[in-house]
Amino acid sequence: MKYTIQPLDRERQLPDDSYIVSKTDLKGRITYANRIFMDVARYIEPELLGVQHNLIRHPDMPRGAFKLVWDKIEQGQEVFAYVKNLAKDGQYYWVFANITPDKDAQGNITGYLSVRRKPRRDAVAIVEPIYRQMLSIEKQHPAKNQMDHSIGFLVDALDSKGVSYEEFILAI
Repeated sequence: MKYTIQPLDRERQLPDDSYIVSKTDLKGRITYANRIFMDVARYIEPELLGVQHNLIRHPDMPRGAFKLVWDKIEQGQEVFAYVKNLAKDGQYYWVFANITPDKDAQGNITGYLSVRRKPRRDAVAIVEPIYRQMLSIEKQHPAKNQMDHSIGFLVDALDSKGVSYEEFILAI
């Protein structure tokens, strides 16, 4: 079920030593959500299970950021990212996410595991304007290639600093 949620300009902070954990299938449908996830996102388990993980996507997040993540995890790579999420009550919360492919005994990807924790405030202050710029770029292009343009902006910005995406995210 898709909810129409009006984002509020009110942030919910994750507790310092808590971890949001979720698992999805290959299509991004939630197959597991821990209690902290449900508490922070303000959903109950039946509202989450079987639903696309983008249920909690905040409209301030550029689509290109998620394409970058999906491209990496579908290739079997581990990814770290700062993400602004939207709770059911309209409040937002930032997380530092670690997303890894879940594999069977033969090494086939069967789904994805995401463990998220409270991000450092200085890191959010660095990524937030980058995401705003990516979102602005996406709004200037047709839907079919807007993600390519925003990812191109990010890659060019990181190349100019001589760092990869992974180096940048882990350094801030």
